[in-house]
Amino acid sequence: MVKETDLYPPVKSYLEAQGYEVKAEIGAADIVALRPGEEPVIVELKTRFSLALFHQGVERLALADIVYLAVPRGRGRAFQKALKANVKLARRLGLGLVTVRLSDGFVEVHCDPGPYSPRISKPKRQRLLREFARRVGDPNSGGATRVGLVTAYRQDALRCAAHLARCGPSTGRAVKAATGVEKATELMRADHYGWFERVATGVYALTPKGAEGLETYGDPG
Repeated sequence: MVKETDLYPPVKSYLEAQGYEVKAEIGAADIVALRPGEEPVIVELKTRFSLALFHQGVERLALADIVYLAVPRGRGRAFQKALKANVKLARRLGLGLVTVRLSDGFVEVHCDPGPYSPRISKPKRQRLLREFARRVGDPNSGGATRVGLVTAYRQDALRCAAHLARCGPSTGRAVKAATGVEKATELMRADHYGWFERVATGVYALTPKGAEGLETYGDPG
């Protein structure tokens, strides 16, 4: 089982190679490193990413401006995903983040401490506002799981499904005219939910799964 003390020798060696004098367990800090005439560097050690690690890092900012968090480097896609998310969080908090590969003691710095100014992603914000504008009513509960959420796209699919349930197999043009769904043909052709089937050229019918979808979600009108 990995222990926090396993991280100390590689991190100590890494800092000493950069000219720091390094000592462990100074006051509340796991590691303190000093170079003549410079601000102290603090490193907090944990065996995994956790909220407690970030809490400790923020608390150490009361002692020094340069605070790093150190965790063992894991393997696989799950760790890479967690690493990416936690690097982003560390940057927002003004903390540095390093990983330690315990097999050979390799220390990698993923971000350095410093002020963080988040940038707005215009494409993402436009998608957010576009979805808000297209969504009819407020069919979901805040905090609900992403699976099964009623999006504007799903509402369009439900309108198309409701028309087919009422009128039977129809052309995309007829569905568009009756429902106001501009991309009715493309939506039924893509059939992301398995609700539609093409029964003739340009003509679509409702599948049993589509009928279940209507029963589950209802007609958005």
